[in-house]
Amino acid sequence: MAFAALAVALVLLPWRAQAQPAPISPKRLVEVVDIVAPVVSPDGRKVAFRTEQASTERNDYITSWYVQALEGAAPARRVADGGTPLRRHSSGLTIPEVAVWSPDSSAIYYKALVDGQVAVWRAAADGSHASPVASGPADVREFILSEDGATLRFSTGATREDTLAAELAEYDRGVHIDETVFIGAGLFRSSQMQGRAASQKFQGQWFEAGPLLGNVAPTWHALDLATGKVSDLASDVVGAPAQPPEHLDAWKWARNERDGRFAVLSRTGEAEGRFAKPDVALSVWSPGGNEAAVKCAHALCTGKNITAVQWRPGRDEVMLTVTDRQQGRAQAIYRWNIAQGAVSEVVRAGGIVQGYSTQQGFTDVPCGVSAQALVCVTAEADGPPRLERIELQSGLRTALFEPNAALAQDIADTMEAQLLHWKGDNGEAYSGWFFPAQGQGPKPLFVTYYVCEGFLRGSIGDEWPLMTLAGHGISALCINGNPGYLDVVRYYDQGRSAVEGAVAELARRGLVDPIRVGMGGLSHGGEITMWTLMRSNVVSAASIASLSLTPNWYLFNSLRKEFREGVMSNWQLATPQETPGQWKTMSPAMNLDRFQAPILFQMPEQEYLMATDYTLPLVRERRADMYVFPDEPHIKFKPRHKLAAYERNVDWFRFWLQGFEDNDPQKTEQYQHWRLMRSGRCEPATAATETPWYCRAGE
Repeated sequence: MAFAALAVALVLLPWRAQAQPAPISPKRLVEVVDIVAPVVSPDGRKVAFRTEQASTERNDYITSWYVQALEGAAPARRVADGGTPLRRHSSGLTIPEVAVWSPDSSAIYYKALVDGQVAVWRAAADGSHASPVASGPADVREFILSEDGATLRFSTGATREDTLAAELAEYDRGVHIDETVFIGAGLFRSSQMQGRAASQKFQGQWFEAGPLLGNVAPTWHALDLATGKVSDLASDVVGAPAQPPEHLDAWKWARNERDGRFAVLSRTGEAEGRFAKPDVALSVWSPGGNEAAVKCAHALCTGKNITAVQWRPGRDEVMLTVTDRQQGRAQAIYRWNIAQGAVSEVVRAGGIVQGYSTQQGFTDVPCGVSAQALVCVTAEADGPPRLERIELQSGLRTALFEPNAALAQDIADTMEAQLLHWKGDNGEAYSGWFFPAQGQGPKPLFVTYYVCEGFLRGSIGDEWPLMTLAGHGISALCINGNPGYLDVVRYYDQGRSAVEGAVAELARRGLVDPIRVGMGGLSHGGEITMWTLMRSNVVSAASIASLSLTPNWYLFNSLRKEFREGVMSNWQLATPQETPGQWKTMSPAMNLDRFQAPILFQMPEQEYLMATDYTLPLVRERRADMYVFPDEPHIKFKPRHKLAAYERNVDWFRFWLQGFEDNDPQKTEQYQHWRLMRSGRCEPATAATETPWYCRAGE
């Protein structure tokens, strides 16, 4: 025990010897204000948007609708409460609700969950009033405002009363286990849906779940906004949204509401074993004409990673967003004049410039746009979200709304994210955002892998507070994964190569200590972390937020044909009996002897049971520690859970990489357990250093 105490003293002395700015706290990162879906009014003078902020005190989210004048002279006006955020049930991600302006620009319409029901609300743009206009015994699913603003069409599903009755009936008679049941999650009211504990069923692709009776066909209604009269519509009155023809092989598209043309993105080139073709082609197709589309042949829209398109109102121009992988996924927006064939740069940012700010988005939401300007949510790796007006002709940027200004200033005063480039042993070039710890000499390093765009509070999954770690002397690196391969071994080893290459490059520069490296990840990032632990000695301690490939996971979901086909396609796995060699290669459960670094599992309740065939043996042998967060899906969203995961991850990596223990008495038991792990099954890597701690297998 004496050598552990000495390690703590040696680590702490440099911080005592020189005053350092206080690290950015995990709580401040959890409570960042996100900005969602700016929409410009028809008169081009105002923008409506929603904010979403976690509150750890309330363990809830504060959402608000704002309207702001585009000239920016007046501050944004809060016009309504946004209610409880609606979420994708299996992932936990917020659904970005987009406001619809009235034709006269006097009010906005939006969907909101308030007091247990989802309704369509109308809020006056001057903030004078907000009230529900379309509500009833069933939650609203979608709504459409007519062009003249006189009629609101909206759809509903099963009533809330019928849904509750169906849940109780299933509870009383027993749940029939079939391909719709989320085995591993609770069977009765086990998931937070529509703001309440609800029973869930698989209803969409892959793991998309919904409430019981959620697959009931929608019923459409028409509301006369002048009289308040509601009438039912025939099922075929509201058809599916118009789409470009199949021969265009459209990947993404935007429809010009004025003339029905489509701006289309199509993937082109040879995939060469990757999931998707490498290039993106932009074209415009006109319905009713010939089958040929007008292609953008300008150098600025060819050979680029175009990720979004939208139309410029009142002009024959398409706006295109390019996301540059080798510049840390920074974005630029261009405008293509279709008739002239000219393409001009509007703005080039150091981070995102789009309509949604959260790190967990995985969602394409465009900027608001008028004939003269874009209104975009912007954010950088070290710059929290803000709302900007961007002139289409000059590219002039004007800040409209900066709810995170104080945090932005404190980050600017303490650290700066650096764009890092390197190559892996597979010859591929990688990029990532590096947050260097202050002070002289090589520092411990934390690495996470997957997608690093926008404000990097905690990377994908929002679990590892990168700036907090850097403030405590552990440099942090978020690595952007490259386009993946169909061959899953090559795909996963791509991640290992990226991590090893980054550590080698930073060590070569004298910035990090290559034997004090932590790694964490969620979803694909978690799988790459486990793969790296199995295939490399580069990682000294790890943290995992979701499950990896395991026979339990396959078994629990094997009643679904779509699941079995997807696993075979993406991972080349059938049952363990049918493909034993591939399971031995891929699954942590069949490679327990390979895990030499201590692992912290912080799992959601809906996934942890499917991972117990490898987590429990590691916990039993004191090679891992595990916490499970109740009521959480794939990505945790409850504010107190997120804060707890943040803080424990900081404690974990400071313990294993620095030998540091927080003196908070509430953490006494935590550190007692970790010390037991270290003393019972772990030993220093070399005689010259007390970290990292490699943990032996065995009872």
